[in-house]
Amino acid sequence: MKRLLRLAAALAVLALAAQGAAAQYPNKPIRLIVPFPPSGAADLAARVVAGPLAQELGQPIIIDNKGGADGAIAGDALVKSAPDGYTLLFGTNTGMLAAPTLRRVPPYDPIADFTPISLVGRFGFFLFVHSSVPAKNMQELLAYVRANPGKLNYGTGNSTSIIATAQLIQQQKLDMVHVPYKGDAGVTTDLVAGRLDMMFATPGTALPHAKEGRLRVLATLLPARSALIPDAPTMTEAGLTGLTITPWAALFGPAKLPRDVVERLARASQSVLARPEVKEQLKSGELTLAELFRQGDADEMLGKLKVVSMLESLPGVGKVRARRLMEELEISESRRLRGLGDNQRRRLLERFA
Repeated sequence: MKRLLRLAAALAVLALAAQGAAAQYPNKPIRLIVPFPPSGAADLAARVVAGPLAQELGQPIIIDNKGGADGAIAGDALVKSAPDGYTLLFGTNTGMLAAPTLRRVPPYDPIADFTPISLVGRFGFFLFVHSSVPAKNMQELLAYVRANPGKLNYGTGNSTSIIATAQLIQQQKLDMVHVPYKGDAGVTTDLVAGRLDMMFATPGTALPHAKEGRLRVLATLLPARSALIPDAPTMTEAGLTGLTITPWAALFGPAKLPRDVVERLARASQSVLARPEVKEQLKSGELTLAELFRQGDADEMLGKLKVVSMLESLPGVGKVRARRLMEELEISESRRLRGLGDNQRRRLLERFA
């Protein structure tokens, strides 16, 4: 009996200690892993958020850039970290969607190995060309590429730019050379220098060069024209359809992150994203803000992952075809897909094969 009492007392002390530690969170600096090199869109957005978030939490936030492998290096670093809230990830669809589905052996499970905290927003992508390319609109670009098969190249620094360009090339039957980069900062540098002809990218570091005439903006992947670049038509306005990628950024922790820590970080993130100066800075990079990441929002964002996993398990459906469906469908549509039967899912998949 005495042993049981001592054990119960010890457990009570441990429980109180754990509650006390959670109540004091955070009490030391927080590391925020960014899955791209410095100066890219994700890095710039992460730094815009990190400063005010540090103020809200009362502790410094240290940016740790870990680019490469489609975000898998950064994702793996978070997965292997302790679930204590002191290591977070500024994740994007590149690391959370493309990395697990483009590899034969996924580096991690994007649903089981992470804890979603806050959806920061959705990026706006534009098609930029070097000023030497004799095209002022999409139709002129397509005609020029067709007239010069295999002579033009394009750079990519994330999964959105890779898939968007691949869709364009496949739909329009183009012949171009792909030059991959670890992040979009390097792509912009080489496009401005004339070593590349074209890229899909956010306007963060590229727009100033477009305003100075070194680059030209031909269109946007956004569903409506951007107030930031109002002269850039949507792909539909430019006479193209089927480019329906929705790139996003969100804050994640490792699996099994305590709920009170998640709620503390989510509240702080909501407060930061409501600040007018933060909104203005993020909009300058064409990042559409999102509200607090409620559980329903988490289900919505991860809905694609669950649909892809489900499709991959069906006979004759592999990762590549499942990924293509994932990128074609809007997130809200993926929720509806969960109720479809096997035959209906296969027929829908064939639309994008």
